[in-house]
Amino acid sequence: MIILTAFLFCCQLAGAQTITQSTDTFFVFNKLAGEQVTDFTVDNLGNLYIVNKTGQIKKTGPAGDSIAVFNNVRQFGKLYLIDVTNPLRVLLYFRDFGTIVVLDRFLNTRATIDLRKQQLFQVNAIGQSYDNNIWVYDEMESKLKRVGEDGRVLDQTTDFRLIVDTAPSPQFIVDQNRLVYIYDSLKGVYLFDYYGAFKNRIQLKGWTDFTVIANAMYGRDANMLYRYEPGTLNLQNYPIPVAMRDAQKIKITPGYLYVLRNNRLEVFSYR
Repeated sequence: MIILTAFLFCCQLAGAQTITQSTDTFFVFNKLAGEQVTDFTVDNLGNLYIVNKTGQIKKTGPAGDSIAVFNNVRQFGKLYLIDVTNPLRVLLYFRDFGTIVVLDRFLNTRATIDLRKQQLFQVNAIGQSYDNNIWVYDEMESKLKRVGEDGRVLDQTTDFRLIVDTAPSPQFIVDQNRLVYIYDSLKGVYLFDYYGAFKNRIQLKGWTDFTVIANAMYGRDANMLYRYEPGTLNLQNYPIPVAMRDAQKIKITPGYLYVLRNNRLEVFSYR
């Protein structure tokens, strides 16, 4: 069902370029999901994770029911990233302290990983791996590494500087459908398989809020939403409604668009 809904959205995006920018009714306001929000994310079950101004993380279900709360956010400084690719295993990354906190589905702490103890001192991006370990990109060595919950490095790629003309400094790592997507907004997308073999580099630059749904990549800039499927030459785009262009963050999911603006989290359905 998720893939079918995503496909319908992709078909809509494919024809979106013929719609004028003033046709903002493509997105229909659904609800206000929160105020005083500083960050958020959504998992593939529709659960919403909201970070408020006090640093608290609140998890709610698709119907808005409260599921769990995590209050110990400030122990490791500013929260840099939340990865909920696996709803049963939530990753919090505190970049300034080089620390990953692993939570269960009720936001209880399962593990705390100090990357610095593994000589990983410059890591800007992490992500869930296919086998419930963690991808990290070590910028000092220009390598993608897979680490366990104990912090040990389980596997790593060749030095990127030996296989591509310029090594990335990624903001996002996404593990999806047997591929690892590394996104650097200045250099584009680097694709690898699970064995660390380089597959391709795609020159999609300047995107924020990068994500992957099924086999397609999504992102945005200040004015447009984008969709691109590797192996095609068709970059689809849709104008972002004027009222959303001051958004701090936009997340696309099958069926809904989540928009954080003025510390208010608004949810839109699309048709």
